Amino acid sequence: MTLPGHRTGRATTAALVSALGRRRFLQAALGVGAGSALAAGSAVPAAGAASAAARGAGATRGSGRFSGVLQPGRGRIPGDVYLGSDVDDVLWGYVPSVHADAVARVRSGQTVTIDSVSHEGILEDQGRDPVAWFAEHGVRRREVLDDAAAIAAGYSRTARNFDVDGPHVVTGPVFVEGAEPGDVLKIETLEATPRVPYGVVSSRHGKGSLAVTATGAPAGITLGEVMPPVETDGRESGVPTEYGNVSVFAEVRGDHATLGSGRGRVRFPLRTFFGMMGVAFAETTNLTAPEANSIPPTLGGGNIDISHLGAGSTFYLPVSAEGALFYVGDPHMAMGDGEVALTAMEGSLRGTFRLTVCKPGSGDAPSVAYSYPFAETRDAWIPIGLSDPDGSVDGQLSDLDVAMRRAVVNALDFLQHDHGLDRAVAYAYLSAAADFAISQVVDRTVGVHGLIRKSDLG
Repeated sequence: MTLPGHRTGRATTAALVSALGRRRFLQAALGVGAGSALAAGSAVPAAGAASAAARGAGATRGSGRFSGVLQPGRGRIPGDVYLGSDVDDVLWGYVPSVHADAVARVRSGQTVTIDSVSHEGILEDQGRDPVAWFAEHGVRRREVLDDAAAIAAGYSRTARNFDVDGPHVVTGPVFVEGAEPGDVLKIETLEATPRVPYGVVSSRHGKGSLAVTATGAPAGITLGEVMPPVETDGRESGVPTEYGNVSVFAEVRGDHATLGSGRGRVRFPLRTFFGMMGVAFAETTNLTAPEANSIPPTLGGGNIDISHLGAGSTFYLPVSAEGALFYVGDPHMAMGDGEVALTAMEGSLRGTFRLTVCKPGSGDAPSVAYSYPFAETRDAWIPIGLSDPDGSVDGQLSDLDVAMRRAVVNALDFLQHDHGLDRAVAYAYLSAAADFAISQVVDRTVGVHGLIRKSDLG
């Protein structure tokens, strides 16, 4: 979406914002009235945006490689609409409900570029001061994102409670015209580009795959094998900076990251993706209701943490609210299946997404996606299973067996209904040729995903 006569890029945009004020500028640019919820948002038409169709094969350019600090709104912005992580618009630790006001609006098939902000480096156990925290790791002020610093210093939409709230900075929601309950929102990730030359991997007491429990060591390991070590647990202090949590800094160069130093150094490739992509699902009107907590994934997606959902992937979500109300967060620079320590290599990304509404009966989305999250890459179909797809409603179930069963059933339904396989043949095929993997074991609702090779289906 572009303004008439929009020839001079961001200089013209800045002049219009200065002259009209942000709210009036947004009303003019988006063609909405003063009473619209969008008037208070931080979305603007992207300067020089080309049509989504014209970009075509160039969609993944820049993904997975750091090539310069991307302060909010600066640098290449390919989407039809740009959305920043404005301190007044983001949610910290919670996701939008079906009653949320949108901060951006797109037509079905349009693209949106979003500057997301990682929570690592701004959390309370890190001092809630990213300039100071990252400086301890040799990061210069100009390499600290202005939006991250603003959120850490000035976030006030909800009162923060480190021990209760989710950690994620959630950007959105985006209203997609034509989306109605019963539809599917097709989310194509076109780009996921690092905004900064660093990331962070954290493990926190009482969380992660080797976490201590209220009664001691979890089943299968000893107390001495708990991570972080129990003798460093300072949660009784009630002061997050004294909890003894562990955050490991990672340096990024090009398309690789490095952890550690000297002979204890390990280098690995970046694999950027958004751990959180969702549509509104919770019915609550309370911004901090447990069912809106950002940690557990749900039928609306959210903190799904599937490492295959990077540039070139497509994620399908059942729509529960008018406009779908799409949001993102939890940007990852790399993550292993399982996400065992608690976090991935967290780091702020600039993502560009094409958002398309799929109507029932259109054949535009896998049939399973009308009731459950589903995904695909160029080479594979990805059925998904969650241990508790309602999140915290009526208790929290964290059973991998439940997630595995649902992923297999969703795979069977897909093969039977969309590809015409006999169900017994489909079951045999999955056992012989498909791979099922743990998405993550750290989000309260745990997840499993399958990989079905497209080439096997002809």
